[in-house]
Amino acid sequence: MQRILTIDDDPSLRSFLRRGLTYEGFQVQVAASGDEGLKLIRQQAPNLVILDVMMPGMDGFQVLRELRGSHPKLPVIMLTAKDEEGSQVQGLNEGADDYVVKPISLDVLLARIRAVLRRQGLQVSQVLKFQDLTMDLQSFSVKRVDRTVPLTNLEFKLLQEFMEQPERVMSKSYLLSRVWGNHSTADLNLVEVYIKQLRQKLEANGEQRLIHTIRHVGYVMRTV
Repeated sequence: MQRILTIDDDPSLRSFLRRGLTYEGFQVQVAASGDEGLKLIRQQAPNLVILDVMMPGMDGFQVLRELRGSHPKLPVIMLTAKDEEGSQVQGLNEGADDYVVKPISLDVLLARIRAVLRRQGLQVSQVLKFQDLTMDLQSFSVKRVDRTVPLTNLEFKLLQEFMEQPERVMSKSYLLSRVWGNHSTADLNLVEVYIKQLRQKLEANGEQRLIHTIRHVGYVMRTV
């Protein structure tokens, strides 16, 4: 069982995350402050930390700096408000593995948690879900409700990026490097071509669009 520590000064959010993550099979600890969280980590390091940015006293950035000094490889997902784009960039630059924007969707947070743990080589569920879409990483299969969606290897890898990071806007250059590789000579227009093919297959029976274009920015998986 993977252990998750949530550090947040909001008691209702701590309770929500404890219930939701415990139900999903994680062992959950909570801390109401940065000092309390660091003390728990010193006693026994978890597999992942969920860390709020805005806290009285020691804020999330200070906690992250302390963590990176003592536990450089401990996965950290930061929680930020919608209007804190600078906080998201700062958190990632200072060593956070990912961020989730408040108000929190448990499904989105779970997808991010599993993606981060999977990158760490830890054993987590091999089935990704978003709305009525299911992706099995072990059997290399995708289903929309009960309909099997046939995908090529590259289409599968592209969809996996969206399934592991729902509601996160990703640029063409980011997707190109993640799917085709950092040293790929492929053109950015290739991403557009594959997004179009992916949409056609996912929406073949008139299903709701899940991969949306953010003009001049990139793409995002969300319901509206």
